[in-house]
Amino acid sequence: MTHQEVIQRIIAYHPPIDEKNTCDGFKAGNPSDVCTGIVTAIVPTVEVIQKTKELGANLLIVHEPTFYMTPDYPDWHTDFTNSVVEEKKAMLQEAGITIWRDHDHMHANQPDSIFTGVIRRLGWEDYRMDVELPLFFGFEIPKMTVEEMNSFLQEKFHLNGLRYIGNPSDEISRIAIIGHLCPGMFMEESEDAKGNYHDYATSIIRELEEDRFDAVIPGEVIEWNLLSYIRDAAAMGRNKACFNIGHFSLEEPGMEYAAEWIRELVPQELPVHYVRVEEMYHFH
Repeated sequence: MTHQEVIQRIIAYHPPIDEKNTCDGFKAGNPSDVCTGIVTAIVPTVEVIQKTKELGANLLIVHEPTFYMTPDYPDWHTDFTNSVVEEKKAMLQEAGITIWRDHDHMHANQPDSIFTGVIRRLGWEDYRMDVELPLFFGFEIPKMTVEEMNSFLQEKFHLNGLRYIGNPSDEISRIAIIGHLCPGMFMEESEDAKGNYHDYATSIIRELEEDRFDAVIPGEVIEWNLLSYIRDAAAMGRNKACFNIGHFSLEEPGMEYAAEWIRELVPQELPVHYVRVEEMYHFH
């Protein structure tokens, strides 16, 4: 079975998306090579590439970019040389590894393939709450303090440390995993006819302000809107909190889950491995 044939099965597993407007696709290697094994990982770090080679696999399926640009071109696509990219490309070529990115397809799944893995890792499948907001997963879990949640999340996501906002002794139970707090993402920034401003962060502030949720776990963060609200709310004695796990660490369980469903799509004799990416941050 070639890499291309493996990927065709994966694409058939996912719902259709606009293939002309996606960051998904082959980022390195040769799609026509015979597949000797598959590795799933959140991002193709140097360590992941080395581990893939050690496992005897030559197809690396990742969720995040290979060469450090948002459009995720299969090359360094600008007007200066990047020696790190050149060395990484040489590593991949020497190891005979092909990379395929599965991002938009995974998030198009119903339920979302990445966050299915995240929820399973947390063990929160039976605590779901219904909320009509994009990329918003709400849960009502047994009460624990902010500090207990901090310890719980560090253990579940194999973290070296965790930045959080909130009073450590406050009790929380209604938690939301939310998307990236980057301006313009998930909801268009707008003002209505009455001059009221609307965006994704403001919609989440409403959920907290109206006491439907106590705490959030965001994908990416900026600090001037929702996080500043939570800091001030906590200072006023309200049990509001935010846990900044980090984008890669938060979504990584989705790639562990990917190894499971990919095994069901390929011949039994083709090995499929999940490789965990070590956290990029050091805490002192």
